[in-house]
Amino acid sequence: MRHARIIFDGRELDVDIDSADRITTTSGELLNVTLDSDQITWLPPVKEPGTIFALGLNYADHATELAFEPPKEPLVFIKHANTLTGHKQISYRPDSIEFQHYECELVAVIGKRGKNIKREDALDYIAGYTVCNDFAIRDYLENYYRPNLRVKSRDSLLPMGPWIIDTADVPDVMNLRLTTAVNGKITQDGSTKDMIFDVPFLVEYLSKIMTLNPGDMIATGTPHGVVDMQPGDIVVCSVENICSLETRIVSEQTYYGDKY
Repeated sequence: MRHARIIFDGRELDVDIDSADRITTTSGELLNVTLDSDQITWLPPVKEPGTIFALGLNYADHATELAFEPPKEPLVFIKHANTLTGHKQISYRPDSIEFQHYECELVAVIGKRGKNIKREDALDYIAGYTVCNDFAIRDYLENYYRPNLRVKSRDSLLPMGPWIIDTADVPDVMNLRLTTAVNGKITQDGSTKDMIFDVPFLVEYLSKIMTLNPGDMIATGTPHGVVDMQPGDIVVCSVENICSLETRIVSEQTYYGDKY
C-alpha cells in the first residue's frame, strides 16, 4: 500500500493508494480522481516531519565526482521542514550562482520510536520508503563534511514524494535502480546496492546517537551523475518500485514573487 497527502476538491487529505491506483481517504471515501489528474496537489508525504537526516557521499562514485574521499563512517547532516515541498511542485534556482544540482535519493521513513536499534531489527522500525531530491548549491560547498546553510537549507530545495510505500512492499531495498531525468533525458543512473552504508546500518548507527521517532526521515545519499539546473528545467527523480518525483525549476524572483 502507498500513503500520501494531497489537496483535492479544496480539502487536505491523507489517502491510501492501492495496487489498482484507487485513491481512498483514511476514513474510507473512494475519490473519483486519477493519480495523474491536475485536480490533485501533492503535499510532502510525511504529515508531521521529524528530524531529517541527510547522508553525504554515501555512494563512492559520487564522492569521487566531487573530489572527496569516501567517508569511513556516515557523513550525516540535518535538514529542516522549510526545505520540503511535494511532487509536481516548484523549486527555485538562487540568483547569481554558477552550479545547482539535483540529488536523487531513497528516503527511509521511521515508523516507531527506537533507541539502540540492532541492525537485524532495523527494518521493523521503518514505516516505508519514498523519494527525495536533495538539491545542492555547489558554489558554497566549502566542505561536504560540513555543508553550510547556503548549500542545503533553502526553502523548497527538498522535494519529496509523491507517496510512502510500505516497507513490506519493498522486499529488497538495497537493490533498486535510481535515475534522474532532466527534460526527458536520463542524466543519473545508479543502484542502492552501491551505497557505502546501507539502510539497516544507518538505522543502527543513528539510533546509537539519538532516539529515532515516527516521522523522522533518512535521506540515504545520491550516486554519480549530477548536472547543473536552470529555470524551466523539469527534473524527475525515480527509485525503482518506490515512485517518481517531478520538480520544475523556477527563478528566485518567480518563486518568491512580491517577497523577492
